[in-house]
Amino acid sequence: MNTEAFRIAKDSYQRGDWAGAASALANAKSSGEAFGEADHLRGNALMKLGRYAEAAAAYAEALSDATYGHVGALNCNRGRALVAAGQDDAALACFQAAVSDPSYPTPYKAYLALGKLFEKRGLVVEAASAWRSAAIDEQNPDPAQSLVKLGACFMQLARTNDAIDAYRTALDFSTSASTGAINAELGQAYMACNKISEAADAFNHAAADPNYTLTPEQQVAFSAAQRALSAAAGSGPSETDQMLANAGYGDQGLVATDQSGSQAVVSQGYSQGAAYDPLDPMGRSGEFIPSPEDTGFFSVTEEDLMKADRDDRKMRRKHNHRGLKVVLFILLLLAILGGVGSFAYYKGYGWPTQEAVVSDMFSAGTSGSDITPYLSSSISDDARRDIESIMPRGATCSVSGIDRSMAQSTALVNASLASGGSQSYSVSLVRDGLGWKVTNVSLTFASQGSSSDAASGSLATIVSDGGVTPDGSSASTGSAVSPEASTEPSAKTTEVSAQ
Repeated sequence: MNTEAFRIAKDSYQRGDWAGAASALANAKSSGEAFGEADHLRGNALMKLGRYAEAAAAYAEALSDATYGHVGALNCNRGRALVAAGQDDAALACFQAAVSDPSYPTPYKAYLALGKLFEKRGLVVEAASAWRSAAIDEQNPDPAQSLVKLGACFMQLARTNDAIDAYRTALDFSTSASTGAINAELGQAYMACNKISEAADAFNHAAADPNYTLTPEQQVAFSAAQRALSAAAGSGPSETDQMLANAGYGDQGLVATDQSGSQAVVSQGYSQGAAYDPLDPMGRSGEFIPSPEDTGFFSVTEEDLMKADRDDRKMRRKHNHRGLKVVLFILLLLAILGGVGSFAYYKGYGWPTQEAVVSDMFSAGTSGSDITPYLSSSISDDARRDIESIMPRGATCSVSGIDRSMAQSTALVNASLASGGSQSYSVSLVRDGLGWKVTNVSLTFASQGSSSDAASGSLATIVSDGGVTPDGSSASTGSAVSPEASTEPSAKTTEVSAQ
């Protein structure tokens, strides 16, 4: 790494001298050297210069530096460079790699790019999925943008009710003072659902926004909503309407602006059946104040108001999708825990473990306590007594090994006898629910041969060269070795079988 060249390159980069930075960064490393940070900055500088193919190659070199990291950001940047260079297929793979990086702190950027790429290809369902993922990313500072795009996808899929939800949620999350575009699209969604009154209300909001102009298509839908409401209200004004018209409210009309910038009266006021509040003739508030003759507005009770507030909070919680996220997280966590538990059960693990059961049983047996709680219910009383009889009194026991399987296990126990010496035991266990129970305990020891006593199960008569009895006393050399015994050493086991 050329430290001086890298320092000069960073100075040029900070000054916005993209050409100088790109040149210096190329000289900051030798040929074939992995220098992720330099290649990352060089890719950014080349993007600023519009040299997209070179930028994509620089990001690829940065990705080859495994010690640098930033895999998600580099893949996202490389995908953008490839899109700009006209290589959409390669860009798609980069964006998918970016969102697959769990350490990528801002995956919404890659999802936004994926949404645009799918939209460009006419893949509406895939684009909707990408926009949704971008909208629910908590790092996204402007989820309203993604929600509007999601609403447009729902409109193309004829899922108009879902589109309404998307647009309404976009209004809740909008950080811009101008919401005219969102309200206009919401009005079109309402019209598609034949919700004329709500559509007119949304269009009123959009028309009242000085920073937005209705498109010709939206203006047509707005006019259609007004005509439908006028027809439903009747052709002639009521006495109250006439009084308001005489007071000057009826002649104001609702003004909309077309794309050319000219204004036109699209409704002749409340006296002609316009669908807006007569106390707000310009439609600026967008809120309808109901007539006391038609509703119980002025006789509403406190209970009614509380219920309406609860319903409003419930609707907002629904739009936030917090409850759904919590439920999905809990279900995923339970699935993971269930999978881990099933795998552990299959591999022979349980609770209490084999080690715990065997250790506790030998602790009880060496102290003269009852060992029945550790034994399987299938063994007979004789077998239980036989197991108790070979427990080494006063010995110190430890489990030295476990051979596990799903239903059966075998443990090897080493006992240091009170009078000196040691003895080994083989313990057979069987699955009992989640835990384990003992079915058999047998003595194991090394012998130079075999004798008729070796099968009797009595440790007192089975002594190897220099061996010990269960109470720890030494046995004379070769006292139980058959003269015909082979000189080849073998391991013998004295076993107490369970019934």
